[in-house]
Amino acid sequence: MSRWTKRAPHLCLSLSESSPSVTKLDPKSITQKASQNPKAMAKLFLFVTRSFFKLTSFSFLLLFLFSFSSFTSTEAYDPLDPNGNITIKWDIMSWTPDGYVAVVTIYNFQQYRHIQAPGWTLGWKWAKKEVIWGMMGGQTTEQGDCSKFKGNIPHCCKKDPTVVDLLPGTPYNQQIANCCKGGVLNSWVQDPSTAASSFQLSVGQAGTTNKTVRVPKNFTLKAPGPGYTCGPAKIVKPSRFVTADKRRVTQALMTWNVTCTYSQFLAQKTPSCCVSLSSFYNETIVPCPQCACGCQNTSQPGSCVDPKAPHIASVVSAGKNNLAPLVQCTSHMCPVRIHWHVKLNYKEYWRVKVTITNFNYNMNYTQWNLVAQHPNFDNLTQIFSFNYKSLTPYTGINDTGMLWGVKFYNDLLSQAGPLGNVQSELLFRKDKSTFTFEKGWTFPRRIYFNGDNCVMPPPDAYPWLPNASSHKLISTLSLLTTLVAAMAFLFGYA
Repeated sequence: MSRWTKRAPHLCLSLSESSPSVTKLDPKSITQKASQNPKAMAKLFLFVTRSFFKLTSFSFLLLFLFSFSSFTSTEAYDPLDPNGNITIKWDIMSWTPDGYVAVVTIYNFQQYRHIQAPGWTLGWKWAKKEVIWGMMGGQTTEQGDCSKFKGNIPHCCKKDPTVVDLLPGTPYNQQIANCCKGGVLNSWVQDPSTAASSFQLSVGQAGTTNKTVRVPKNFTLKAPGPGYTCGPAKIVKPSRFVTADKRRVTQALMTWNVTCTYSQFLAQKTPSCCVSLSSFYNETIVPCPQCACGCQNTSQPGSCVDPKAPHIASVVSAGKNNLAPLVQCTSHMCPVRIHWHVKLNYKEYWRVKVTITNFNYNMNYTQWNLVAQHPNFDNLTQIFSFNYKSLTPYTGINDTGMLWGVKFYNDLLSQAGPLGNVQSELLFRKDKSTFTFEKGWTFPRRIYFNGDNCVMPPPDAYPWLPNASSHKLISTLSLLTTLVAAMAFLFGYA
């Protein structure tokens, strides 16, 4: 009975048949009544059992709901680039009578996701009543209400300024290092030297010491559309700078960092690319899955463009990039299609042809890149007309390769039309322990275009080798038929 004595005090339960409830909780009385009344003992046991199962069910329900609520945090995780992010570094370089001068640098630490034209847009919200007196290497999109200032008018008085990069060709007296690229940032693997962008701003009505300065809030980054989520600014160790002669090191007065991560689910509602497959050993061409990037809206004219339409020239805006895709009418409705063709088989090698086709009439894809995952990339021997870089998202496993165009040759993937494609061939050395043409082994596990995961055909639709067992069956049947016919012929003439 000692076990029940320890557990009973927290239960408001009537153990007496005569009284409907216990108005005052007395552990000793509950224990005595339970020991004197077997029915009450059974009721207590039943109550505890039901309470336990209810608590367990409630815990599982909470765990189930929590798992759904945690999906949003995992959407930004990229298994092929787990540490990829964009880091914004804010360095205070000097103090002014009413604030400070800072250099803000945007670093693209993503291996294969770049920022294309019309470029990045950075925004934040001031913690106090700060204003921007002046800028170099960048500018705010709006000045805001500066009517309370007499004489010198600030560059921007908005509580939530939005900054964009200056264009190439900006006068030198308005430039600083790493500025004026039109907001275009290369990916870290393609070219680290062009994967950063900087601007300088003079902030007024702010603190003039490390203890009085307040960190801005609610940072936002568009590149150029949505997709990035920025965390809070965190004060870190001041940045250090080495002089050109490498004989002196200086440092910022104060530094804070902001980290932004990308989510394809936030960037667009539908995928932006798909994959089709074919091979030399099978006549079947596996197309992109139907409606991979959305379906044709027949009720709304102009949802896609018929390339044979006579008025196509008036529909397509020549040479002007637009974030809203205007795609060619296809069954998949994707702006970009990647075709993987298993082309040739040699004794010790096998060859693949990769073709990238642009179906988007509103976009010229500059500095495009393609990431493919296949177990034979550790034996890639030669590649034609593309650049190649091995990626190792998993330590010791080289199964991912990044491809991009050769500068001034095919780094521009033109708009939809006759010139809207680029292609290359890859030569792989066979690893006899793993290589096979069976069960779709020669096709990629996944493909990314410009950092977005492309829609793959279902595995059961891959071009497979002709069934070898059927050939054996036919050969054996043919042999038996021939043997029976020969015996009938011999017996007929015997």
